[in-house]
Amino acid sequence: MNANSPLRAAAPSHQATSPLGFLSELEGSWSGRGFNLIAVPDKQNGQDFRLILNTTTERIQFNAIGGAVPNRGSVQNDINIFGLTYLQQVNDAQTMEGIHIEPGIWLNVPATTAPPGKASIVRQSTIPHGDSLLAQGSGFGAKGGPQIAPVSAKPTGPGLAHKMLGYLDPYTLTKLPPGMKKEYIVNMNQALVDAIQGQNIISNTVLSVASIPVGGIVNIPFVTINANATKMEAIFWIETVQRPDGSHFLQLQYTQTVILNFLDIDWPHISVGTLIRT
Repeated sequence: MNANSPLRAAAPSHQATSPLGFLSELEGSWSGRGFNLIAVPDKQNGQDFRLILNTTTERIQFNAIGGAVPNRGSVQNDINIFGLTYLQQVNDAQTMEGIHIEPGIWLNVPATTAPPGKASIVRQSTIPHGDSLLAQGSGFGAKGGPQIAPVSAKPTGPGLAHKMLGYLDPYTLTKLPPGMKKEYIVNMNQALVDAIQGQNIISNTVLSVASIPVGGIVNIPFVTINANATKMEAIFWIETVQRPDGSHFLQLQYTQTVILNFLDIDWPHISVGTLIRT
């Protein structure tokens, strides 16, 4: 997955002056809908795996941390980090069953000399399955709408070579939840493209983070042995949408892929969402 990033544009003045930088537009409450795809082990039912598909409803609340967080320097001077806490809650749109809850923090980290590094953004989160995430990346502003590249849900890895023909049939033959199209299983990011058809998006802020090469995921032993979460990458687009009457509203889209490894196969767990700030 990649951002297919457009040419970078000058940051809006509020981003240039806010200590939150490119994270400044996140603050507030967001709600919307999306889709979720995950393959999980199914040993208790005598199967290697089962594919779970959800149409989702979602809420994310971002709250700015109330001041600078100093990181003390011994090789260089201290730096001040600013950030936001967040709580993400995702439910199945049909049953309203809770399928994901995630408390976390986004950080705006300034450039440093020890170690040498450009300004960056960081996402930290904890998941009640027994996983803790740290992912680092960058943000930038761009004119126009987002450039959303395809993302593949196809499992990979040496374990596939030992499976019989038809092993991946659930990815093409499974019954779909309402609102999900067959092509979303092949490319879940198509749901994001479809959601903004006909919109006049005049600018967007891109937040891209990954657990590799800087960061990682730490799991409890049960997760490591049975369905090891090995890496994560995500892209968030904060979009300024212009209505026909000339007024604007903010829209948040994201795509996230977590790799789960079991049976010597890497299984992409893909989540996408389109949310409006309320």
